[in-house]
Amino acid sequence: MSYWLVKSEPEEYSYADLERERVGIWDGVRNPQAQRYLKEMCVGELVLYYHTGRERAIVGLAEVVREAFLEPTDPRYVAVELRAVRRFPTPLKLEAIRQLPGMEGFALLRQPRLSVMPVPEQVWQKLIKQLQPPSESL
Repeated sequence: MSYWLVKSEPEEYSYADLERERVGIWDGVRNPQAQRYLKEMCVGELVLYYHTGRERAIVGLAEVVREAFLEPTDPRYVAVELRAVRRFPTPLKLEAIRQLPGMEGFALLRQPRLSVMPVPEQVWQKLIKQLQPPSESL
């Protein structure tokens, strides 16, 4: 199983929008590398939802519910469907992520404009540990 992170401007499509819809189409991705990552996503894989802009924080958890398919409005590109799983009680800010040991190679810090990226398992575990209360587990 792979883990992922997707980024969105909260004014365009926030985690609250995904929660309201329950399942949303993750489309509009034009970067070739991000498109390749969308094609690699599998049903059941977990996705960290990151708000860009002023917030710059991981705010929620989603799950891939439909693998890559052609965008209805532009079939040159693919999209996936994501389901909202839960909002984290406290967002994890970019500044805090930078301070965590072992984050040096993480694409979020190396490629700040990339909107879809894999999260290595060891990075995932460290992020999840910061995002959830000790009594909860995923």
